[in-house]
Amino acid sequence: MTATQLIYEIDCLPPAELVKVVRHTKELDKRRQLSGEELGELAQQMVDATDPAEVKRLKLAITKGFYGEE
Repeated sequence: MTATQLIYEIDCLPPAELVKVVRHTKELDKRRQLSGEELGELAQQMVDATDPAEVKRLKLAITKGFYGEE
């Protein structure tokens, strides 16, 4: 099954089942550490950012991506 097919299947789920999928993906996201390439991309975005709020958001994303979340 491709990612496109999987996304289509998720889109077709009843609301109660969709809630379970969303919760699961949020839990996966909390535990996942980013690759070096992904961290590098975030770091470059932070360097290029001019909005202080965006810089702060990116710093938090880099920290979470490096250490993961408890």
